[in-house]
Amino acid sequence: MKRYLTTVLLTLCCLTALPFTLVIDAGHGGKDPGAQCRTAKEKNINLAVALALGKLVEQNCKDVKVVYTRKTDVFVELDERANIANRAKADLFISIHTNATAAKVGPRGAETYTLGMHRAADNLAVAKRENSVITLESNYEQRYEGFDPNSSESYIIFELMQDKNMESSVKLAGLIQKQFRTTAGRVDKGVHQAGFLVLRATSMPSVLVELGYINNPSDVTYLTSTAGVNALAKSIYNAFVAYRK
Repeated sequence: MKRYLTTVLLTLCCLTALPFTLVIDAGHGGKDPGAQCRTAKEKNINLAVALALGKLVEQNCKDVKVVYTRKTDVFVELDERANIANRAKADLFISIHTNATAAKVGPRGAETYTLGMHRAADNLAVAKRENSVITLESNYEQRYEGFDPNSSESYIIFELMQDKNMESSVKLAGLIQKQFRTTAGRVDKGVHQAGFLVLRATSMPSVLVELGYINNPSDVTYLTSTAGVNALAKSIYNAFVAYRK
């Protein structure tokens, strides 16, 4: 029995020594600017926060391997972003975005999404906007099996999907929102579910963060400032550390 327990303990030690792989996805990029306003482009905000987040993890979590879907201003197809995470056998996937509305002036605040049902019309609108990037990809009708990002009917599949990582994803999303509120002092717009293609194809717990609204003057000033970028990155980092514990 003593020899058996020793073997078990050694096995557990080996398992805990395995590196944790975090994939950080800066949404949009290259020919896809994402949401825009007169003074900023979403792709640049996303990348700045993604790089700042990755730097914090690399400096303070030596047992974590950080993988980026992009580190420069390049276009990465949606399915390839998920493929990068799957090939890396990632333990966690965080996709970073900036929100916008059709109104001239949008609301304020940050929110975090997990994959799932999009009962609210606002959630569906956000998913449609983020998923519309696939129309910039060649042969997207075949690649995404006829999925039309602008058709509400295409999203029925998300009502039917059973996400085995949902509990972990929702837990992380809640931690991120808490940190946005306490560390970054942002308006907390809550945790939501919606049909994001980039989350559908990942095989690990995953969230999509909307840092703020690029069509809100107050938000965009914050999002493009060094202090704002660092505070948002620190918020996600703190949530990541709490999630691992």
